[in-house]
Amino acid sequence: MAEIVNENELLVARERLAEQQAELLKALLANGPAPAGFDEQRLGVERRALLSKRRGIVRMLGPAVADELGDRFRPLFDAYAVENPRRAGSRAREDAAAFAEWCRARGELPEKRRARWKFWQSN
Repeated sequence: MAEIVNENELLVARERLAEQQAELLKALLANGPAPAGFDEQRLGVERRALLSKRRGIVRMLGPAVADELGDRFRPLFDAYAVENPRRAGSRAREDAAAFAEWCRARGELPEKRRARWKFWQSN
């Protein structure tokens, strides 16, 4: 009987831990409220660090987009990141492509040009 209670307690503890982890990730990656017991100022520091890291990766994977946006890259990416927090399992290349499409949809980048077929490259 004690084993069943312990297993149930363990299950409840794991579920609570998963909820707390989800709250923390939401606070860090999606500008959610600080979970109970966390210092808002320290979370802000970590949020900015994670955003900077994400921005740098997108810049590295899409240098042409970053170059074309110039000084607008940082504020546009930061706005995009607030609207589009990273999802579990998403890839950085997908994030970079989604950012470029987000910019195109807002008129910040020209529409993608279709590749032209060149007769000498038909093989």
